[in-house]
Amino acid sequence: MAEQVISPGVFLNENVPVTTEAPIIPAGAAIIGPTVLGPANIPTIVTTYSEYKQKFGSTFVSGGASYAFFTSLAAQKYFQNGGQRLLVTRVVSGSFTSAQSSDIENGDTALAATNSSASFVAVADTGNDDNSELRLIHDGVTYRFVGASTPLPEDDTDGNLYYFEANAAIDTSGPEIASAFNRALSGSNASSSNLLVDCNYFSTSDTLSFTGSGATLNTATISTGSGGTFTTQATFGGGKSAVGTNALVLKTLSAGDVLNSAGAESSAGVLASGSRDNIRWEVSNANTASGDFTLTVRRGDDRTADKIVLETFRGVNLDPRSPNYVAKRIGSQYKSLEGSGDNVYIAVNGEYPNVSKYVYVDKVLATTLDYLDDDGNIRVTNSNKKIPVNGSGSFNFGSGSILGDLQEGIVLNENISAAGNTQGLKGDNYTNVITLLKDKDAYPFNVLTVPGLMYDLHSTQLDSLVTNLTSRGDSILPLDLVVYGSAISTVTNKASLLNTSYAASYWPWVKVFDSDLNKNVWAPASTIIPAVYAANDATSDAWFAPAGFNRGGLPGVIATERGLKRSLRDTLYSAKVNPIATFPNAGIVVYGQKTLQTKASATDRVNVRRLLIALKDFIGQTAQGLIFEPNTVATRNSFLSIVNPYLETVQQRQGLYAFKVVMDSTNNGPNVIDRNELRGTIYLQPTKTAEFIVLDFNVLPTGAEFPA
Repeated sequence: MAEQVISPGVFLNENVPVTTEAPIIPAGAAIIGPTVLGPANIPTIVTTYSEYKQKFGSTFVSGGASYAFFTSLAAQKYFQNGGQRLLVTRVVSGSFTSAQSSDIENGDTALAATNSSASFVAVADTGNDDNSELRLIHDGVTYRFVGASTPLPEDDTDGNLYYFEANAAIDTSGPEIASAFNRALSGSNASSSNLLVDCNYFSTSDTLSFTGSGATLNTATISTGSGGTFTTQATFGGGKSAVGTNALVLKTLSAGDVLNSAGAESSAGVLASGSRDNIRWEVSNANTASGDFTLTVRRGDDRTADKIVLETFRGVNLDPRSPNYVAKRIGSQYKSLEGSGDNVYIAVNGEYPNVSKYVYVDKVLATTLDYLDDDGNIRVTNSNKKIPVNGSGSFNFGSGSILGDLQEGIVLNENISAAGNTQGLKGDNYTNVITLLKDKDAYPFNVLTVPGLMYDLHSTQLDSLVTNLTSRGDSILPLDLVVYGSAISTVTNKASLLNTSYAASYWPWVKVFDSDLNKNVWAPASTIIPAVYAANDATSDAWFAPAGFNRGGLPGVIATERGLKRSLRDTLYSAKVNPIATFPNAGIVVYGQKTLQTKASATDRVNVRRLLIALKDFIGQTAQGLIFEPNTVATRNSFLSIVNPYLETVQQRQGLYAFKVVMDSTNNGPNVIDRNELRGTIYLQPTKTAEFIVLDFNVLPTGAEFPA
């Protein structure tokens, strides 16, 4: 508010210069697709390919052979060619969950086992006589006890039931029945050999009681009857095995059954299910005097004598008031995709931010509040509380995977031909992620690729992506039109259905060397085009055309699906499809830079669209610093002092022929200011590329003069 100078006095004013310049965050690329592991449906930033492999894996094995998704190949080539930042969103089919740590036992006394039991009263009207049958159903196997008068064979002829029979002389006090049950439960189909029976065999109104050790018989049932009619009389329950109490529970940030490392451990400490893609935990240096311990995350395929340590958290404890509380040091947050339709969003669950790259603390079950007193002694209230015992363990219960036997349905590379199976996914699996990435504030990127979706199979999803990118106005989509082996007429027909400057198509498919697989694989062009853009930007600028012999080289490409002679390249380029051409002594290059815009204008070229994306990115971030600032000449001049020099550098670096920025009283009159608006107008003349070079050779007679 202006100072009201009415009566004499001294007026002290402060003039603080407005600062609008903010650090410009590099947008980088984004990729959507299946991966071996990683958080499901959660956009995650990686800055190196090593980090990508740590979070998302690379190859997987099926049927004794190694395979990889287009997602990994695209990330590999992107970083190999100068890419610096990649937003990866793993698409999955169905529900995926994290794996959970096996028991991290607290150092207290183990809980005693309790027996599983069942009992019922035998009454006359159930047919309980010496000729009726008593059945035990345990672990999916039915065991039948029959009286001596109706002996049955040891194996049923239909192979579905297993039988046992009593001796001719029935001991009605129970031991004979107990012996028969024990024989049945000690077989290959049983998990316990200890069933105790205390009963009078089939005596009316007597209680029949059965007890099995631990939890092995929980959910087993007992039924009686005869003549094919049986009634369930009792179900076992209440049994527990002897276990120690757990101190805490860890869960993996990644999801899927590939995270399950639980299983038998060899004498060398090798987990049968351990792999480079899963992990194991270890507690060491447990100190009951201080309440501290060390928690280590190890790779699943290591061994005791040769540990592969991924992370170590030293001096952690179970005291919530301590800065070394295990949940604070490791983190207890995890993300989940919530909502549906247009209202999908990422929810952050848990209290403490993630520090670990692999796990989060799901629960602390044995907190030791103020473990030590002021004298450094174990507090009386903690005298019966312990800390985790030294040891190691695995992870289990992760679920969800598309990494099955390839013969059962996963279709990869050039074999993709149906909408319902592209790398084990269908188009609908991408829907929520496509919607999520509409949010340009939360997820900045300047190029988006979805290798595996083709317009002839997945037009619904790709149309949604184009609509979203047009709305965002800050990125471009390399879009694959057809599956491997398609005719040129199909390619041009699909291109004619699209009209946008925010997408560009490239064809044909290419054979690329995958360094993870150490072999060549077929891939659609969108797998490799972000790498071309990255290489272009690393050596030049975004407004240079990512095409031709200088900047259109295709890294690691061995061959193309088919050769393109001049007439075919003409056909494709006329249809807005950028040819991938092979030239003797020059190699394989991108030989076009059209967007899929139908109308001829400056934005029908990739370099102009990417120029505008780059300018809007910088100028937009600069304008963020003006929000809630006074709409004054000082604020406008501060903005102009940043934007004009920037555009001058773009002009000097061959991105613009000319430009003009207007932000003054001509476009910020009283009405605009009263609406709390600040307006700027930017005029640009983008540099055009020389795509068609025409050289006229004129042969003149001897002595003729050359034209001026």
